Amino acid sequence: MDLYEYQGRDLFERHGLPVLAGGVAETPEEARAIAERLGGRVVVKAQVKVGGRGKAGGVKLADGPEETVARATDILGMDIKGHTVHKVMLAETADILEEYYFSYLLDRANRTFLCIASVAGGMDIEQVAAETPERVAKVAIDANKGVDVATAKEIVAKAQFPAEVADEIIEIAIKLWRAFVAEDATLVEVNPLAKVASGRVLLLDAKITLDENAGFRHPDHEALVDQSAVDPLEQAAKAKDLNYVKLDGQVGIIGNGAGLVMSTLDVVAYAGERHGNVKPANFLDIGGGASAAVMANGLEIVLSDPSVKSVFVNVFGGITACDEVANGIIQALALLEQRGEAVTKPLVVRLDGNNAEAGRAILDGAANPLVERVDTMDGAAERAAELAAAGV
Repeated sequence: MDLYEYQGRDLFERHGLPVLAGGVAETPEEARAIAERLGGRVVVKAQVKVGGRGKAGGVKLADGPEETVARATDILGMDIKGHTVHKVMLAETADILEEYYFSYLLDRANRTFLCIASVAGGMDIEQVAAETPERVAKVAIDANKGVDVATAKEIVAKAQFPAEVADEIIEIAIKLWRAFVAEDATLVEVNPLAKVASGRVLLLDAKITLDENAGFRHPDHEALVDQSAVDPLEQAAKAKDLNYVKLDGQVGIIGNGAGLVMSTLDVVAYAGERHGNVKPANFLDIGGGASAAVMANGLEIVLSDPSVKSVFVNVFGGITACDEVANGIIQALALLEQRGEAVTKPLVVRLDGNNAEAGRAILDGAANPLVERVDTMDGAAERAAELAAAGV
């Protein structure tokens, strides 16, 4: 989960990191109140989860409350790279003398954590690394050891931070690592980490990504979710503990196992090219326990999507036998009817693996007019695409 800058700033402050006072506003009048509280000159920054705000006109200075209202009015409602600005962050201004870059991230390729630091802050770090790689320090972090004083000193030395700010950056490096670990983040990035006229070093920006897989440890993170940006079907699926992702297509996909579902998306997309460019409507992995209740929840979510014209249930029996899955499908349809949810869209079912023959016999015996059984994955994808095209 990516955080907005104001959320990252608040998180940094909670962990004792030096930030400027600020606030977030959704209306110009709220911006005025914050500017009055902060006093003096403020910076008004568009809150969108995309870079390039400054170049797009989404970052403006304001002298006093009245000008703050004008700048907030200018920015709220802006479109920045396809993202509409609904909130602005206001912060005190600072006289910046030097800009640095500092981040911790999960290095998936090397299965470790990494610190990237540079005295060339305020710029695209990829550009700096490409043009002047000697100005970018990369230090691998031992997950068991973390960032202690010795590691922080190593980072400061490799990044060639000036001696007069070394002690402050060592302290920041240690606290930032503690925040990174405590919040189960996969990225914390500060650009710029700035030396200001007072001589202090401040975190003037915050880019943070939290690991949603660790959400069970952080009930407070739920409040950080931008509900306006979450698809309602994805929200409903999450409430039912389903692994669901909404896509733009017409064939609903239900499968057991992420790899199988990904393969199903591919074969449906390929088959759909022959039927009016029909595409998958979603990713839904029901996992290994395809009980009637789980299948009913999955079907309910998929069928709630008005763009879905047919459903492809693709199951390879392993730990869960295909006869259990078949019973789950039949019982799920009955459960949906009992809930008063009329099922009218056709289902194409492919069963293979453990007890596949028994599962197929159960489906055939049920003789549900909405369920069509196809033995091969390619054949089922073809039929699901054909039915979706006919229903468009």
